[in-house]
Amino acid sequence: MTQIPVAQNRSVSLPPLSTAVAGPADGPGVLLAHGATGSVRDNYGTLVPALTATGHRVVAPDYPGSGDSPRATGPLELDALADALVAEAVAAGPETFTVIGFSLGTAVAVRAAARHPERVRGLVLTAGLAKADARTQIWLDLWLRLLERGDYQGFAQARALGGLSAEYLDALPPAESAAALDPDPTLPPAGSAEQAALVKTVDTTADLPGIAVPTLVIATTEDTLLAPANSRYLAEHIPGAEYAEIATGHLPMVERNAEWLALVGDFLAARGL
Repeated sequence: MTQIPVAQNRSVSLPPLSTAVAGPADGPGVLLAHGATGSVRDNYGTLVPALTATGHRVVAPDYPGSGDSPRATGPLELDALADALVAEAVAAGPETFTVIGFSLGTAVAVRAAARHPERVRGLVLTAGLAKADARTQIWLDLWLRLLERGDYQGFAQARALGGLSAEYLDALPPAESAAALDPDPTLPPAGSAEQAALVKTVDTTADLPGIAVPTLVIATTEDTLLAPANSRYLAEHIPGAEYAEIATGHLPMVERNAEWLALVGDFLAARGL
């Protein structure tokens, strides 16, 4: 998609992003920001049809190295990624929009709201963070080490342990458990290392007090990758933020999808977003 000017210049050059656009052109805008080592399809495959069914115009870019977006040639920076996603949304039609962020995408969403307050009219932040805590830093170091070694089976196992609750993992049938731990090297997005490295450096703590749009924070209470304390911090430091919890691991769209979709949909409807 053709890039357009935004309020601030990007701090680094990013490759063109592959962006899916769905829903009526005149519907309320929603911009999706996915998680590190994920993609729009992985994180929002169920949310996009739910949003379009309620008449939203959904803009869903894949980060560099995810989906069909080319891999970046250098480290990712939060400002540049936030600016790039906002540019994709504006190019797709909506002048203003709600940003829905998951995991790393919550930091992207907050930074987008801080840098482009004239564009962002609402936030939904699931399983998020302002700054990686010690436990998350250890997980990320492990991911990066496994990716550097090309140990894709180890990486798949680490992602399953961090992403899924113990209850969900224990209940998986053998075939589904094997699929979750598939060592196929094509499974990790090509940009996984850059995305994981970005999570290690993000810090939106200074942005939070200035957020002035309706915000819903959804904590994943069985999350061992991003502890729920990270979501509570977001809710406590964003003025007027609403807070909800789901008893799930890091991936509510996998473990408790209907509950997650209902929280998002009800918030958007109640706030007229």
